[in-house]
Amino acid sequence: MTDVPDHTEVLIIGGGVGGYAAAFRAIDLGMDVTLVSEEPRLGGVCLLRGCIPSKAMLEIAELLITTREASERGIEFEPPNIDLSKLRDWKEGVVEQLVEGLTALAEKRGVHVLTARATFESSETAKLEFDDGEDTVRFDHAIIATGSRPIALPDTPFGERIMDSAAALEMPDIPERLLIVGGGYVGLEMGTVYASLGSKVTLVEMADRLLMRADQDLVEPLAKRVASLFDAIHLETTVTGVEEADDAVHVKFEGDDTPSQTTFDRVLVAVGRRPNSDNLRLDQTDVELDDNGFVKVDEHRRTTDDRIYAIGDVAGGMLLAHEAMHEGGVASEAIAGEPAAFDVRAMPAVVYTDPQIAWCGLTEESAKEKNRQVKVTRFPWRASGRALTLGSAHGLTKLLTDPESGRILGVGIVGREAESLIGQGVLAIEMGAVTEDLARSVAAHPTVSETLHDAAQAALNRPLHIAPKSVQQ
Repeated sequence: MTDVPDHTEVLIIGGGVGGYAAAFRAIDLGMDVTLVSEEPRLGGVCLLRGCIPSKAMLEIAELLITTREASERGIEFEPPNIDLSKLRDWKEGVVEQLVEGLTALAEKRGVHVLTARATFESSETAKLEFDDGEDTVRFDHAIIATGSRPIALPDTPFGERIMDSAAALEMPDIPERLLIVGGGYVGLEMGTVYASLGSKVTLVEMADRLLMRADQDLVEPLAKRVASLFDAIHLETTVTGVEEADDAVHVKFEGDDTPSQTTFDRVLVAVGRRPNSDNLRLDQTDVELDDNGFVKVDEHRRTTDDRIYAIGDVAGGMLLAHEAMHEGGVASEAIAGEPAAFDVRAMPAVVYTDPQIAWCGLTEESAKEKNRQVKVTRFPWRASGRALTLGSAHGLTKLLTDPESGRILGVGIVGREAESLIGQGVLAIEMGAVTEDLARSVAAHPTVSETLHDAAQAALNRPLHIAPKSVQQ
């Protein structure tokens, strides 16, 4: 059986992005760390079955879509020959390269990594279950980083043809007819991948629009895009029954605009995630959960048990990998006695569709909910020379600023390279920048990053590439 230390200063349960970020930071601060994961490879859902493999496949989707639309610019390509096996191998190669890097970093730093299932016996001991036995480890502090898992439809477990996002990323085949349940970022990203590979994609969403977490003006260009890419999109529609057969899935719907198609080769369910907090025996500690099963934490990521911290999806929030990474560092620093707290003002969110959508800080929707007055300025990308050369004239950059001080409170972007552009917005908000700061920064021309500069100039009513309000009709 694996050699288990009798005692460790910091026990981390979970080997995902939050877990290894916490482990590396704790080691750098001079603490002894034992990381326990049920999976033999570090990386968790994000690296092994989520963020990284999905972005690899979205890169392929963008390539396929771009070549098909190149005829509009005078270039014709032959229809592609898709080798699904080679495509899967390439995707797994990307994942494995990153896993090997993490493993090497853990070894070099001296993190004691164990492959086992960990449960609490008390607020200072945990039981570790291995394939060939079990053991106990004492700890000074523990960090729970067990993540979350997909939610299935009521009375409909995941199966061979009813997939969660991880199963969809395995790409067992390219189904002729694919139903996606859920109009959030997972459904839209995976729908884009499968549609680009040749599937006829039908998407149903129970809300009245896609991507409810994003502002409507940012979603509109994407909604138009996927409407042409997918076979059908049905809003305000719910699934009321699912029957999985050997060769198909039969689905019943309810709504004003129910799909005419009711038989599909595969179904992807992407309706949300629930925290992995239910199998840790937290009742043996003083850790408390909220009504949805998320671990309650304070700004230091400390739970209601002073010895135990929680980070990432299991503790709620936006359920984003980079959020978990940041929280991992905060938790380790707090344990080490550093003045650390989770006080992020601009947590970025990115949807890697075509076009991409990204936002950070305050959104229009959240400003309305808080009854907060904001000034909203939009710069349309049809006035950007670089956007036009990229075929991204539908793009948009928007700023939310304080009407009195001009302080930048929120940034939203839809268009090519939004994933990278949003970093400027994060920095501006976190540094307390005002509109004048952004407007007087020199932007390279022609670039799409220039649209942030243009939006700031427009907010001050001195735009260069669009008409000022005084002359707009």
